[in-house]
Amino acid sequence: MDRDLVQLLVAAVLSAAIATRSYRRKSLDLSGAFSGFAVMTIHIAVNYRFGAVLLVFFFTSSMFTKFGEDKKKRVEADFKEGGQRNWIQVLFNSGIATILVLIAWKQVGTQDFCLNSKESSLMTSLVGGIIGHYCCSNGDTWSSELGVLSKEQPRLITTFKPVRRGTNGGVTMAGLLAAAAGGSVLGLTFVIFGFISTTCTFDIALKQLLIIPVSALAGLCGSVIDSLLGATLQYSGFCSVRNKVVGKPGPTVKKISGLSLLDNDAVNLVSILLTTALTSIACLYIF
Repeated sequence: MDRDLVQLLVAAVLSAAIATRSYRRKSLDLSGAFSGFAVMTIHIAVNYRFGAVLLVFFFTSSMFTKFGEDKKKRVEADFKEGGQRNWIQVLFNSGIATILVLIAWKQVGTQDFCLNSKESSLMTSLVGGIIGHYCCSNGDTWSSELGVLSKEQPRLITTFKPVRRGTNGGVTMAGLLAAAAGGSVLGLTFVIFGFISTTCTFDIALKQLLIIPVSALAGLCGSVIDSLLGATLQYSGFCSVRNKVVGKPGPTVKKISGLSLLDNDAVNLVSILLTTALTSIACLYIF
């Protein structure tokens, strides 16, 4: 049987199993499960390494979303049990990378490769963009899901004034460190799978290790961009009735920060787009 066909079948079966499990565990709703199946199948069918990065992002972010749910329920106005995500959130967190994966497939098929701009600047920038995309998503998720559990007082990133937990743009040192860790985990995943699936000269192979600190910076950078957007273009206010920070103004809501220009999904999309572009450019210069 053709190798590409086998890879496609493996991708479809594995993606179906993961999507079904995630739906049953309330990590995804029905629309999220179907869109997640499509995204996972594309990534794994094109390149096992892309699939590995996506799956590490999905499993770790889902795991940390479930941490401290009782405390998050008291703080978060839009709390969902299990952090259940729909098709919009799936596409906002993986849509750009999926397009880049398909462009990579159009260029080299299912062949794996080392990052080397001298050999192919296009492929190096594409892969850098894919890595940056998921490092941003993972870093932001780790930062927000673990940062809200920190005992530190959050501070608004634009003024450094103390704010309530759940305020858009509020940051803690623990949250920023979590963002860098979330990115570095994906970089490490990419490097480890690359040592198994690629063959390149020793100096090029050694240089691939640089993707780990690049990924850590992408995770941190994505989280900072997300926080800056959240503090300025996303509304936060304290509702005296619900006793929670909310994202929409109202008669019982006192404004904390931000304009009502972007919602959480739009903030995520813009921060992902910017981090994807920055990481893509950085990889061109580094590799």
